[in-house]
Amino acid sequence: MNETEYHQLADQTLLEIEELIEALIDEDEIKTDIDYENTHGVLTLTFENQTKVIINKQPPTKEIWVAAKSGGFHLKYQDGVWQSSQEELFNLLSRVCTEQAGETVTLSKK
Repeated sequence: MNETEYHQLADQTLLEIEELIEALIDEDEIKTDIDYENTHGVLTLTFENQTKVIINKQPPTKEIWVAAKSGGFHLKYQDGVWQSSQEELFNLLSRVCTEQAGETVTLSKK
C-alpha cells in the first residue's frame, strides 16, 4: 500500500468509527454519552467518566494506533481489515469502549 492509499483508508476508517459512535447515540443503543473529536488524524473518544480512547494514524509505519486504559495497540492493514497481533480493530474498539463506558458498546462495521 502506498502512502496515498494508506491515508485514504485510515481516514475512511476514522470516519466510519465516528459514524458508528453517532449511530449508537442517535439510536439510544447506549446510555452513556460518548463525545468524539477528530483533529489531524487523531480521533479522541471521551466517556462520561472522563476516560478516553485515542485512535490515531501513524503514517511512518502505515498503522493505526489505539490507546486505552487497558493498553496501547498497533494495527496493520491485513487481509482487508485493520488487525493487531490479537484482534481486529472494531472488535478491539468494542472491547475497550465497553470497559471504559461501563456498559456494552458494540461497534460493528456495516
